[in-house]
Amino acid sequence: MELILVLNQYPMLFLTFAVLLGLVVGSFLNVVILRMPPLLEYHWKKDFFEFTEQKFSEEKPPSMAYSRSYCPKCKQQLLARHNIPLLGYLFLRGKCGFCQSSISMRYPFIELLTGLLTGLMAYLYGAELHFIAAILLLWFLIVITWIDLDTYLIPDQLSLSLLWLGLFFSLFEFSISPTVAIIGALVGYLSLWMVFQVFKVLTGKEGMGYGDFKLLAAGGAWLGFEPLIIVLLLSSISGLLVAVMQMLLKKSQTKIPFGPYLSIGILVTYLVGDSLMQYLFAV
Repeated sequence: MELILVLNQYPMLFLTFAVLLGLVVGSFLNVVILRMPPLLEYHWKKDFFEFTEQKFSEEKPPSMAYSRSYCPKCKQQLLARHNIPLLGYLFLRGKCGFCQSSISMRYPFIELLTGLLTGLMAYLYGAELHFIAAILLLWFLIVITWIDLDTYLIPDQLSLSLLWLGLFFSLFEFSISPTVAIIGALVGYLSLWMVFQVFKVLTGKEGMGYGDFKLLAAGGAWLGFEPLIIVLLLSSISGLLVAVMQMLLKKSQTKIPFGPYLSIGILVTYLVGDSLMQYLFAV
């Protein structure tokens, strides 16, 4: 409690702490984004082989928490100074310290994005429980966005955990009520499920994955059912803009992940949804 009082008395100190926390967490989120899909695939294969009573000898991929970071090209374990968020990338000048292979700009970008947005949450909500809720939502959405971009997959471990967190935080005064959260989760899931079914009947194709349904259900658990209109509107607009840009750059894709655009819609609506609702639906 004393620490919370100190942080509330010195908002710049709390803001600095939040940005640094976000940078460190962003570094870990990079690991989760990179390692979670192979781990999930490994366990799916293992369960299948065990179910069919076949021998399974595939080597387990590195864990998200306990395995040391290493260069994907030369496989050398990184030194501690290489893993310092942002500074490590600058120190290495964007190249592996061992084999000089280029390091993707995505890693420092995710660290910087997580740090800045975590700082924004600290500025908006202060050293309160609302801040904890907001940064958890943010961190989950960042991981979901990049995993979906890489694999066209939204793991249930992420979307369902986010849904339960939304229901949990609905128990506190700063959030929506549990009733509204439950209805929001139901409306979120069923709205995309119905669109999916109609599209499938009309075209014979599946227009989106079930992970998108679960992600919007999680958004409903955090926001309630009415703001989901804003989420879908923002998601559709952002997705359309990216699709148009890809067409202009002649980089068309046969598959377009919808999770990143849903994540943008959920986060923006969480932050400024009330203002957008008043602006769009003012009587």
